Formats: sequence, structure tokens, C-alpha cells
Amino acid sequence: MSVRFQIKDIALQAGVGAATVDRVVNDRGGVHSRTRRRVEQAIEELAAQERLVGLTGRTFFIDVIIEAPIHFCDAARLAIAEELPALLPAVFRVRHTMQAEIGDAALARLAARSAKLGSHGVILMGQDSAGTRASIAALSEAGIPVVTLATDVPGSARIAYAGMDNRRAGETAAFLIGRWLPRGPAKVLVSIRNNRFRGEGDRAIGFHAMICKNFPDLEPFELLEGAGAPADFMSKVSAVLEKHPDIAAIYSIGGNNRVILEALRNLGRSASVFIAHDLDAANRALLRSWKIDVVLDHDLRRDMREACRAIMRHHRALPETGELPPNPIQIVTPTSLD
Repeated sequence: MSVRFQIKDIALQAGVGAATVDRVVNDRGGVHSRTRRRVEQAIEELAAQERLVGLTGRTFFIDVIIEAPIHFCDAARLAIAEELPALLPAVFRVRHTMQAEIGDAALARLAARSAKLGSHGVILMGQDSAGTRASIAALSEAGIPVVTLATDVPGSARIAYAGMDNRRAGETAAFLIGRWLPRGPAKVLVSIRNNRFRGEGDRAIGFHAMICKNFPDLEPFELLEGAGAPADFMSKVSAVLEKHPDIAAIYSIGGNNRVILEALRNLGRSASVFIAHDLDAANRALLRSWKIDVVLDHDLRRDMREACRAIMRHHRALPETGELPPNPIQIVTPTSLD
């Protein structure tokens, strides 16, 4: 066993004698397996402590670029602010660009700015487009790692994705609706804010696949919200609801849930099941009042933490751990709220 720590330091950390440590590191016998494991653990602990000492005073300047509705931007800003203390002794300095629409040209300018300022990394939530891929590639070529957040850009030069498995989230929504509704033909409205985001598209794909395989009596169809004003979406959803009086359930992938509920109320109707995404303040209120039934959520703070840690691993400030696992899907009902 090759070690870089002194025998006496390992012995002190492990709480055993120096002779025992010497036998372990030189692969000699006569040491109980539990004692051997304790010595190995002590070496791991010393290595971890060494890394922490190396991080003391180290500062990472990162850019967080998010294209999303204002409620998600607010939640993301709070999530990373709450996670920064957990990253100590490393210090993160964060530059935020969070807005409802960014677009390929603006993203390219933001990427160029990050490169000019010498950013240590970029956390990006954006569209799955050729322009986004080009910006990620430009950052990668400049030595700046990119971690995609909440919605992935697979096949790009990003180093990691931090978020939940969106396709599985769609499958979960389909399972809940399929088991909740009575057996027999029924229609399900699937509302999408922007299908240029891979996360929303993956949710819809997972939803349709699960319905087709396990609940063939159900007929899902999609309504694209678009980037218009709430009044525009009200007109769209009202027209769909009037045309399809047999809509029994709503799967709201993109949001605008109050608008959907108002359109239903104007027609004197309700949905047997209403499933939405993200436990923001608006959806929390709708859950508490039993206006919607389920919110599929994930821990955004964990996403931010793992994204920052991925950037640290890229700069060899933390050991490599392999691909990030997806953030678990949380099923929140009115009765499970805090």
C-alpha cells in the first residue's frame, strides 16, 4: 500500500499503534480485518482533511445563467445562496444572469464574457439548441466547465447534468393519473411552456410512453403555451377545454396553473386529477387549497450543490466520483406539505 502520510500521523488518526500501521501499509499479516479497515479509513480521512486544507482560501468565480420564468429564477437564486456556506472552506463568488428569455445570440455574448473574465465554471439552464451547444463548446474550448441545470443539453460539451430524470418524472405523472382516474376512455391535457427545453420535452415523452404502454384508454394531447401573455394562454386553454369537454385530467409541465384553473372555473368544470411541477410559492398555495392534487418536485439546493462540486472536481479540488446521479423525484400532495 502506497501512502504519503507519516506512520505516526496515521496511527494517531486511527487510534492504533505505529507498529500496527506499519504492518498494514507494508501488507504484512497479523492484523485483524477490522483493525486493517480502521487504518485504511484513517488514511482516507487524512486525505479528505488534506483536501480541505488545500481549499482554504480558494475562491471559485462562477456564472449562473438561467432562462426560465421569474418564479424559477427566484428559487434558483435562493437555492445557490443557501448552499454556498456548505461549500466552505472553498469560497464561491457568483455572477447571476437569470431572465425569462435569453436566446442564442445573448447566450453567446454571455459565454464570451465568462471567458473574458476567467470564470471557473458556468451553471446553465437553457434551451437545447444549436446555439446553446455552440456556446457550451466555446466555453469548453476556453477551459471553462459547464454544468447543465434542471434541463439537459445531451451530447454537448457540458461536463455534467444536475437535476432530476425528467423522462421518469413524466412517467410518474402518467402512472398517478392512470391509476387515479376510473377505468375507461378519457382525455388528458398536457400543457407545455416551451418544447425547446429538453427537460419539458423529456417529461412529455415519458408521459406519452407510459400512457401508451399501460393506460391505452387514456388519450393525451399537448397544448403549447408559448411565450405570450397570460391572456393569450387563457384564450388557448379555454378553446381546448371547450372543444374537449371529456378532459378528465391535467398534466401541467410548464406552469401557468392558475390560468388553467381559471379557464376550468369559467366553464363550470374541474379536473379529476391535476398534476404540476415545482413546489414554488404559487403551487404550494394551490396545493394547500386543494386546487391541484400533486406537485412533482426536486431539491434545487441539491442541484446547485452538485453543480458547484462538479466544477470543483473539474479543477481537481475534489476527487472524481463519476457521473452525477439524477436528483430524486419528490411527490408532494396537500397532506404532505410542511
